Amino acid sequence: MGDLAMILGMVLAAFLVALSALVLMQAWLDRHPARVASIFDLAPSQVAFLFDGERLIDASPAARSLLPEGEDTRAWGRLMARFGPDFPGLAERLASLPRSGQIRIASLPTTAPPLVLKAELRSGLLHLALEAGQTEASPHQRPGQNDAATAAALQQEVQAQRAILSRAPVLMWKEAADGAVIWANHGYLIRAVELLPDGEDLSWPLPKLFDTAAGSSTRLKLQMPSGPEWFDLVRLPAGEERLCYAMAADKAVQAETALREFMQTLTKTFADLPIGLAIFDRSRCLQMFNPALTDLTTLPPEMLIARPSLNAFLDAMRARSMIPEPRDYRSWRKQLARLEEEASMGIFEETWSLPGGQTYRVIGRPHPNGALAFMFEDISTEMTQTRRYRADLELGQSVIDAVEDGVAVFSQGGQLVMSNAAYAQLWQHDPQVLLSEASITTLSDWWRDHSAPTLLWDDATDFVTSAGDRTPWEGDVRLLDGRLISCRFRPLTGGATLITFRHQVAAPLTAVSDSRLREELMA
Repeated sequence: MGDLAMILGMVLAAFLVALSALVLMQAWLDRHPARVASIFDLAPSQVAFLFDGERLIDASPAARSLLPEGEDTRAWGRLMARFGPDFPGLAERLASLPRSGQIRIASLPTTAPPLVLKAELRSGLLHLALEAGQTEASPHQRPGQNDAATAAALQQEVQAQRAILSRAPVLMWKEAADGAVIWANHGYLIRAVELLPDGEDLSWPLPKLFDTAAGSSTRLKLQMPSGPEWFDLVRLPAGEERLCYAMAADKAVQAETALREFMQTLTKTFADLPIGLAIFDRSRCLQMFNPALTDLTTLPPEMLIARPSLNAFLDAMRARSMIPEPRDYRSWRKQLARLEEEASMGIFEETWSLPGGQTYRVIGRPHPNGALAFMFEDISTEMTQTRRYRADLELGQSVIDAVEDGVAVFSQGGQLVMSNAAYAQLWQHDPQVLLSEASITTLSDWWRDHSAPTLLWDDATDFVTSAGDRTPWEGDVRLLDGRLISCRFRPLTGGATLITFRHQVAAPLTAVSDSRLREELMA
């Protein structure tokens, strides 16, 4: 039994030692990962690619530096975009490789330095290699002396950057420490040539178009023969030199000029308005007002210029009795809160009767970005005229109500515009309750239903609705209760018509029922 326990202990100890060794080895491998070897490590300066179909399997360091960064699965497209302009028909030539097995493609004559692309299939994989081509100037160029592919890439990049700079719509130039222009792009040179005197050619040093001493970023005008041109200048330090950029700002200047002119027109319009205008921003501070506001509110201009808050503005108006006096201060504060809330919703409109006798119409309207606009209009004259007109109407109504005869006045269109109390008592209805439904047609029907049969009401309708010269006339009708009514029709100015109804008391009838009277009159 003891031997068995010793054997098990030794086995367990050996297992733990082996496990510890594996853990330590894995930790060492994690800290020192093995580098995946490349088939091009022996020739790092060679430009070579290895593809499996369109997937990049391997490439030399020089080759990878020529391709834009990206996934290896998309390297084929990047390769075609990079070298396709230098090798005409590259994709078609590579597609024919399975038939030929190996091809050589020379670059265009304009490619400097010239290149040769070698392509061959090796065990189903495509091997591409770039080599320097032979030129008349260097027929025996030694391998490794210059990286031809890298030089071609640099040359192409320089040409592309030159094309971008020459066609840029922005003026670019470089200044030395003393301010002299030591380089400029195509746009700058064109304007420099246009500004040269007649017969003078562009020479070194280049002319300086802008006075850049004003600051690192400013807007300047360049007076060209075709007219002024505005530019936004930006100057950036580059060591002891400066890079300068002039971006066209004509549209911005035109927009700012139009906005300035519009604001001036708007300001003049506000200044001439008889309505007081006060605009508060989203924080409820006064931002804009016109002179009429100071006249209507009696607030001093220096207070308004200080941009008071809405509450301070209304408190100052209340102190000058320019707001209806509330019963208590608490209700006044609630009214202020309601005023601001309703104005922000666009529904605030009130008429203020001030202690001094003036009457103001106050309108609040919301503006963009949470602003509020208040308009104060003095309608004292308008209210006085309205009250006077209303008093005249009431006086005229009381006058015709005092007339014993029934009176009805119709407009040129045949609409009832006025009647008196005697008319309502005579015909047992008050047409002024619904003037919109009281026309000569509806009232003639009413009169016809409450009187004996007669053609007088048809003549009355024609007389009221007819145009031109009319002759006054009169006629008698008998009501169903036996009373005899004398009706008089008189034309008024403006095509209106006056009808009066007078009760004839000189010839009374014996009182009979309505039905019997109708039968006797019909007989």
